[in-house]
Amino acid sequence: MEPTKVQSDGGLNVTLTIRLLMHGKEVGSIIGKKGETVKKMREESGARINISEGSCPERIVTITGPTDTIFKAFAMIAYKFEEDIINSMSNSPATSKPPVTLRLVVPASQCGSLIGKGGSKIKEMRESTGAQVQVAGDMLPNSTERAVTISGTPEAIIQCVKQICVVMLESPPKGATIPYRPKPASTPVIFSGGQAYTIQGQYAIPHPDLTKLHQLAMQQTPFTPLGQTTPAFPGLDTSPPASTHELTIPNDLIGCIIGRQGTKINEIRQMSGAQIKIANAMEGSSERQITITGTPANISLAQYLINARFRDVAAMWNDPSSMTTS
Repeated sequence: MEPTKVQSDGGLNVTLTIRLLMHGKEVGSIIGKKGETVKKMREESGARINISEGSCPERIVTITGPTDTIFKAFAMIAYKFEEDIINSMSNSPATSKPPVTLRLVVPASQCGSLIGKGGSKIKEMRESTGAQVQVAGDMLPNSTERAVTISGTPEAIIQCVKQICVVMLESPPKGATIPYRPKPASTPVIFSGGQAYTIQGQYAIPHPDLTKLHQLAMQQTPFTPLGQTTPAFPGLDTSPPASTHELTIPNDLIGCIIGRQGTKINEIRQMSGAQIKIANAMEGSSERQITITGTPANISLAQYLINARFRDVAAMWNDPSSMTTS
């Protein structure tokens, strides 16, 4: 049998599954208001489009169907992302339009075929489509898959995806593939009106455990808002003695706790009601001492917020393209 070829119009009736890795914001754009955008994409392309569940910073979007329907779905996604870029530029001083970027998740056993001998195949793809194609050197965590990043105009991306599909059809995966499953990250927490909320998608979900922790901490802060009385909790000593807790943090991580011009550490102090002191760097030491002073509730909340900050930064490091300076 001759290797399967995808015609230039994409008219080939071979069923294929392509997986995309997207950030929450990108997924929100694809889903649209009340799911209208993804519904339209499914109907107009004829492809099955499934989005992984979970409050993860990354989600997997799986597109399945005959190759021609996959290309239509990719075209709709690429043009939607370009529309988002144009809309974001209307409020930005930037003059040059950044490229549309999509990330495919491909079994590592097929990546050699995508790269080609001495990089010949990937070079050919770049030159013939005008898209930038990058195959990640490392496998995605706990999987046998790698990320393939495609950047360019929507037209270039569509042509590039067609060529990638040809390679994937000609070189099926070898052995068992362990699919990449994004891990949930710590969800952002906001405090409003004495209540704690976790942010899930576009919604703020009340979080009763954190609310109680926050209220316990706030109960011990030195300043009570004017006209408010401090609520008492049954069976709880309303004035527990202040205690001190010490943490040791590596020097290279201290910046993410302090934040730009101290914004993050001040936020943690304000939310927890604890006093937080960061010791100066000691010569020859790779660590810094953080001293947290307050009631047990103050300290618990401060520790929670510091750990949440580490998890957020770790999630960014796992996905460098999501990093912003904070």
